[in-house]
Amino acid sequence: MTSIDVRDLTKEYGSRRAVDQLTFSVRPGRVTGFLGPNGAGKSTTMRLVLGLDRPTSGTATVGGRAYAELSDPLRRVGALLDARAAHGSRTAHAHLRALAAAGRIPAGRVDTVLEETGLAQVAGRRVRTYSLGMRQRLGIAAALLGDPEVVLLDEPANGLDPEGIVWIRSLVRRLAGEGRTVLVSSHLMNETAAFADHLVILGRGRLLADTPVQEFIHARVRPAVRVRGTDAAALGELLARHGHDATRAADGTWTVCDARVDDIGRLMAQAGVPVLELAAQEATLEQAYFDLTATEAEFTAQPQEA
Repeated sequence: MTSIDVRDLTKEYGSRRAVDQLTFSVRPGRVTGFLGPNGAGKSTTMRLVLGLDRPTSGTATVGGRAYAELSDPLRRVGALLDARAAHGSRTAHAHLRALAAAGRIPAGRVDTVLEETGLAQVAGRRVRTYSLGMRQRLGIAAALLGDPEVVLLDEPANGLDPEGIVWIRSLVRRLAGEGRTVLVSSHLMNETAAFADHLVILGRGRLLADTPVQEFIHARVRPAVRVRGTDAAALGELLARHGHDATRAADGTWTVCDARVDDIGRLMAQAGVPVLELAAQEATLEQAYFDLTATEAEFTAQPQEA
């Protein structure tokens, strides 16, 4: 199957460098989450891959060829960049039928993708009457129209309700399971953790990480145990006596870094300290992401004083 390969890719707009010597690959058979703060260069990179912008230097190829050189590009690559792309006066069915004709795609695919995206019952309505979530579904239908090997989705869950977000999750997993190359840009960390196998993370146009999801999380977030007993002070002394790095919350709960539940539970049992709460504190993608990108955001809001 086909991969996306970005090599030494740079894009400058005047004096601003939006993409800075990026090199990474998006492989078939897995979902790659494309992350980064606002202004990190994700959308620009996607546009460069799709031939909508010219790079200042470097290359972005699909299956070893620039997008403009692909034969039947809509059958090779499907993309959602802007849910507002469909003309508001057209019906969803007419919009997809026009795309199919332009891309020499069998007309039967129109009904297939309308069913797949849940729009079959409203396909005769004009797009201007659609909600944002419905427009997102239409954009995804357009991306899938050519049954492409490569799928790029920029913030596909934007405007979707909870059912729609779960649907997106299962859709991208299914596409990857079929051996397709799937690149999904998102700001929703919990959702990205639920569907992505691999991460490519940008900051200020530069590559910050190119790694499997779990490796990224475990490398940046220390495992911890949350524990609470009947006597918070005695518990703290017990943990300190055995060399544990622990911090106490206002409610008397201790967070023990670099520890395992079994070890802390055994220690408390041997010391006869009653346990009220004992649980592993799972590391999250959100924690790891913010640890990596804390200094990379182009736009940040300052906390307000009370």
